[in-house]
Amino acid sequence: MDTQIKLFENKKVRTLWDKETEEWFFSVVDVVAVLTDSPNPNNYWKVLKNRLKKEGSQLVTNCNQLKMPAADGKMYKTDCMNVA
Repeated sequence: MDTQIKLFENKKVRTLWDKETEEWFFSVVDVVAVLTDSPNPNNYWKVLKNRLKKEGSQLVTNCNQLKMPAADGKMYKTDCMNVA
């Protein structure tokens, strides 16, 4: 898998290319940061994810935990989604 950082409105969005499935995956927290301008996108996603789970949303079911680089340069699992 190949990880890259894309810029959207001057904000970083971590991405990952899966060669097997030939799909791009995006860090959900990074996308939440771009879309909401939240000062704490991690907390925003955590609360939203819990609400969606309670509602039985398929969105959370389709979320994958993939390793992506964090601000400290280390690889950590983070919620990711593809564009499908």
